[in-house]
Amino acid sequence: MNTPLADLLRPESLSDLVGQPHLLSKGSVFLKAISKNIVPNMIFYGPPGVGKTTVANIIAKNTEMSLYKLNGTTATLDDVKKVIEDSKGVFQTKGILLYLDEIQYFNKKQQQSLLEYVEKGLITLIASTTENPYFYIYPALISRCSVFEFKQIEPSEIIKGLKRVIDLKHIKISEDAIKLLANSANGDMRKAINNLEFVYYALGSKKEIQVDEVKEVVNKAHITYDRDEDKHFDHLSAFMKSLRGSNPDAAVFYLAKMLEAGDIQSVARRLLCSVNEDVGLAYPSLIPIVKSCVDSALQLGLPEAYLPLTNATILIATAPKSNSSYMAYHMAEEDVRMGKGINVPRCLQNTHFDGEDQKEKGQNYKYPHDYPNHWVDQQYLPDGLKNAKYYKYGKNKFEQSLKEYWDKIKKN
Repeated sequence: MNTPLADLLRPESLSDLVGQPHLLSKGSVFLKAISKNIVPNMIFYGPPGVGKTTVANIIAKNTEMSLYKLNGTTATLDDVKKVIEDSKGVFQTKGILLYLDEIQYFNKKQQQSLLEYVEKGLITLIASTTENPYFYIYPALISRCSVFEFKQIEPSEIIKGLKRVIDLKHIKISEDAIKLLANSANGDMRKAINNLEFVYYALGSKKEIQVDEVKEVVNKAHITYDRDEDKHFDHLSAFMKSLRGSNPDAAVFYLAKMLEAGDIQSVARRLLCSVNEDVGLAYPSLIPIVKSCVDSALQLGLPEAYLPLTNATILIATAPKSNSSYMAYHMAEEDVRMGKGINVPRCLQNTHFDGEDQKEKGQNYKYPHDYPNHWVDQQYLPDGLKNAKYYKYGKNKFEQSLKEYWDKIKKN
């Protein structure tokens, strides 16, 4: 079986590793601890291909601990127990370092059992995950580990890693081709090397790799986006906040990224939510416009769906903003949850007869259309809340015109 180039040329020292300056820069606490062979139980989290496994390998080598690797997708507790049995051997004097990849796939019971071995000091654990550990890992296990985030690698750093591979394998390749490999990897060093390897073996060692050959392999950038996991929600959050923040450029960028991943349904929901939550009454006629754009997109399907969705995105991002209705609802919601306003005022009840015990006879409802300007002053909220104010007119042209009208009517 051919070993992938990314594994063959995996860095053997931290100085050869690219990316992660917040962890590996000179003077960082993480680097100082590792350099002194201080290895606590640790959790590494971050996207694929950013160095989590490589750092674990280097740590194990420097400490002369025996490194055992398990993967949470296939490993069982029996596999962990076998590692523990090995720790009792006479040759394991430096201790055992267990690297558990994809720990999020261990269920709660498995993680609790692992915690027992960690607490007894039978193993030193380095676990890695592509997901947020605070959502997927048993809290008691997290509390006994130091958590370190590994981030996507910048293209400039990926170029350094690619050039190391190019020099070691004597690969002929143009600078433009190297840049394209780096930019299309989306922060994943392994992906960049794998693409380089594919083109290299396809063309042979005598031909210089040009940008056009690389384009055939990376015609679409490697998009780190999973519809069911953290990346999905990160992108939706960034999209929604860019709309709310009136930044059309950022909003269109995240729109393009999600549509490239084929996630049209999530985009449609966020647009409908944002136009109601963030634009709201500042530009209420935009709500049916966005709904029309969403309906058109769902009928068109991808790729043409980007046309109406881009229109909707730019309209929302550049529209005036008001969250007055959003705030009004949540203030009323809070009173409801606190049990206030249980009884509807008598004049609003759907009751047209009085019982013997009714002190005030007659419903006494005033029909607003019988009065000037179709309005009359009467109690609508329950007794305990009759003076409550939930809605405050937003300081935009449309809502201020409503305020001016009703101030005039109600004062008269």
